[in-house]
Amino acid sequence: MSQETAIAVFGGGCFWCTEAVFELVRGVGSVMPGYAGGSLPNPTYRQVCTGETGHAEVVRVEYDPATVSYRDLLTVFFATHDPTTLNRQGADVGTEYRSLILYTSQAQQQEADEFIRSLSESSPGRPIVTELGPLDSFYEAEDYHREYFRKNSSAPFCHFVIDPKVTKLREKLAALLK
Repeated sequence: MSQETAIAVFGGGCFWCTEAVFELVRGVGSVMPGYAGGSLPNPTYRQVCTGETGHAEVVRVEYDPATVSYRDLLTVFFATHDPTTLNRQGADVGTEYRSLILYTSQAQQQEADEFIRSLSESSPGRPIVTELGPLDSFYEAEDYHREYFRKNSSAPFCHFVIDPKVTKLREKLAALLK
């Protein structure tokens, strides 16, 4: 990776899934699961799961823009979750599982807005419900959430939920992977 890195923040449902796919992307230096988009400072997992904090499960992706573009990260994000379901990804239901992009620059805002508009135009019957907003605060998730898929790949959740996302990513976007 070059000396210059950028930060992107995505909420695509369960942060274990989102972390697992972004860790495979070439040019991504680190992926940190956490909470953002709400109002409660320093929330815990239990608090976020109540749906009362306003936070979503997200990942903070540190990446090298000379190696992977923000547009490529958007491509990975939208290819590995369903941006048409409001406050839901699979069996996970609640505002903490909403589809969310929190931009860290005006260029990211513009790129994400254009990407969403293009997706919406290509499938008019299935509106994109992904929220787009500025990143105000990011709170790291508890240690046991970090590298969850790598540490627990034989767990049933990983096998039935994360493995298919990883497989899809490898099949459809192999050129973007490490």
